[in-house]
Amino acid sequence: MSIKDYRTAVEARGGLLVVKHTPNVAFGDRVRIEDHAGHIRNGQVIRAADDEVLILVFEGTEDLDLENTWVRFLDEPVEIALSPEILGREFNGLGEPRDGRPPVLSAIRRPVSGSAINPAARTYPREFIQTGISTIDGLNSLVRGQKLPIFSGSGLPHNRLAAQIVRQAKLVDESSSFSIVFAAMGVSYADAKFFRDEFANSGVLRNVVMFINLADDPPVERLTLPRTALTAAEYLAYDLDRHVLVVLTDMTNYAEALREVATAKGDVPARKGYPGYLYSDLAEIYERCGRIHERHGSITMMPVVSMPSDDITHPIPDLTGYITEGQIVLSRELHNQGIYPPVNISPSLSRLMKDGIGKDDTREDHPRVAAQLYALYARAQETRNLASIIGADELSERDRLYLTFAEAFDQRFVGQGEAEDRSIEATLNLAWELMSAFPRDMLTRLKETDLAKYYREHEVETA
Repeated sequence: MSIKDYRTAVEARGGLLVVKHTPNVAFGDRVRIEDHAGHIRNGQVIRAADDEVLILVFEGTEDLDLENTWVRFLDEPVEIALSPEILGREFNGLGEPRDGRPPVLSAIRRPVSGSAINPAARTYPREFIQTGISTIDGLNSLVRGQKLPIFSGSGLPHNRLAAQIVRQAKLVDESSSFSIVFAAMGVSYADAKFFRDEFANSGVLRNVVMFINLADDPPVERLTLPRTALTAAEYLAYDLDRHVLVVLTDMTNYAEALREVATAKGDVPARKGYPGYLYSDLAEIYERCGRIHERHGSITMMPVVSMPSDDITHPIPDLTGYITEGQIVLSRELHNQGIYPPVNISPSLSRLMKDGIGKDDTREDHPRVAAQLYALYARAQETRNLASIIGADELSERDRLYLTFAEAFDQRFVGQGEAEDRSIEATLNLAWELMSAFPRDMLTRLKETDLAKYYREHEVETA
């Protein structure tokens, strides 16, 4: 650790501090900054050269008197203390308590940048995770070790959906511990209180570790918060053998902070002003989840990405889609109809769904039920478009059957109560009840054995 304090700061801009004449400083070093009032701020070296270094100041650089600012380079990375006692606690982006309780005391300290995982040590994501939400469990199933983001828009209930997933997520037929790491970036006081109250009132708070950065907290802290949260997740998963679900909300706020810092650094902007390394930066975060050979624990991730102007081609959701294994897309149209959760089935996708469902995981008919529901709903959407042109009265009897199915599907399968926790069995039975409104010969993606076992049990009369 350096025993020298430097008073050679020459410039402060946008959460960045430039310090001259600091030899032997390494990229990533932790920095201790004492301002003119004696207050301590934390930082990290993000650019090192012979003549000057650039420091990212987590608490911001507002009101710094450069001539009276002392900088000490600690010759160590940014680390957090870890122990089982982090569960039930709330921290900021640096791992410091936000709940008024003492700091975590532990001999175990880990750098927030994480440790590199040998790609050969990774194992394929498998095993179904039940969220209790039919549109996810039935049609876009989440599996252990997967990255499945939620794409949303301004004003849509992604916070409510994220809180519901935290409350309800469980492994089917698994008795091992399942923990939640919840990280919120740039949220309002009201949203932070909503999450605290939801977790406390539902009784899951003791199994949740929260990392919160409020909207009026320094934006640069958001760059560290997801890495701090994932360091805690890696400890819970690989040291304590727990299955961990990481929920990050909102990655758009993270990307905005990254753009702000990149602009202050003078980096060359790319699409919509975001730095060209946005893809690799997001990948650095997302790829820290997964499963490792001969380790019982695992990390599954569900980041929330709000789409500016509901544009799914915006750089943040666009690049996220390249890195992750699918997406859950929320629909403003369904939300305006009062349907919760307003999951838009057509663009939603889980690329690893096939590896976590079926006879040994959920139920033997699950893959074919999902395929049949997608086929029926796609045809129903075409019929809706046709009806909007020629009128519903001009449709054939079979087309009107599709319209009836689409309405029932939106209201009963997509829509469910915010406190309603549906088992996968209940989800599949509801799907059969809706599909049984069609004659057998129209259910072409199901096997005869499926029809013989489930169709008659849920058959309803049709007009």
